[in-house]
Amino acid sequence: MDGTPREQVVLTDVPSLGGLYARAAAGAAGGALTRGLAARRPGRRPGPPALPAVEHVVEGVVVDAPGHEAFCRTVGAPLREGPGRTEAFSGHLHALAFPVAMSVLTRRDFPLPVLGMVHLANEVEHRGAVAVGEDLTATAHAERLRPHRAGAQVDVVARFSREDGEVVWTGRSTYLAKGVRVPGTADDAPRREFAPPAPTGRWQLPAGTGRDYAAVSGDWNPIHLSGPTARALGMRGTIAHGMYSASRALAEVGVPAGTAFRWTVEFAAPVLLPGTVAVAVSDDGRGAQWRRSDYVGWDPRRGRPHFTGAVERLGP
Repeated sequence: MDGTPREQVVLTDVPSLGGLYARAAAGAAGGALTRGLAARRPGRRPGPPALPAVEHVVEGVVVDAPGHEAFCRTVGAPLREGPGRTEAFSGHLHALAFPVAMSVLTRRDFPLPVLGMVHLANEVEHRGAVAVGEDLTATAHAERLRPHRAGAQVDVVARFSREDGEVVWTGRSTYLAKGVRVPGTADDAPRREFAPPAPTGRWQLPAGTGRDYAAVSGDWNPIHLSGPTARALGMRGTIAHGMYSASRALAEVGVPAGTAFRWTVEFAAPVLLPGTVAVAVSDDGRGAQWRRSDYVGWDPRRGRPHFTGAVERLGP
């Protein structure tokens, strides 16, 4: 949290991502018209963009067993069995929180275009074991609008908490709106040279990977569904969801049940579908001795990275 006071907007239910993407498309068309009219008005210059000072809240979000199991099957995550219960996979919790985050991004007063946004990074703190079947409260807000060398970047923070207010999961997603200018100086570091390590695995991703993940996550962003819809939004072709890759890498790490952990990922070149991804996971031990794992995925033919990340234990 950045300390900004925010008005709470309570939603009656988790919004439909299909409806949110339709709203984003309508907003993009309306925004283009507004910019065109503004350009014809001499002497009129828009002020710097500002984020809405609101937090969206949805109560009674349930981690339902069938949806959780379908998600885990799709990304290859084993069901983590704790004492008398199944622990929710962290990637699935991100998928449950994503519609609430999107409801902030698609507000009429949100200053950046949502369609075509580039997913740069994620940081998740999975602080408490969430049981499948548990009811949670989801909240989401946007913060830290700042320059990027290619446009403007923003963080969207989502949280899950229990009835007593205990926050058990927090996710920070960073997005880039290309070509949008905001005041300030970009402090993002240039990408480092990449030397592929020895692979520990290889993923063969069919053309329908994006549709399969959309079916279990609800994220029907057109860039993940077909070549024509992806190219219409500026992509070379259909690309895999970033959080599909991150969730699959997290599944391969295999965090021990009952463990609180931090999970990070940075995205580089998108994964075109169909495609092959070489993966390397390194760690400092397994079971009770596990403290940290690092992972990376890259294009084995071109040697270009797709994503890098780490998972580390929180606390003793």
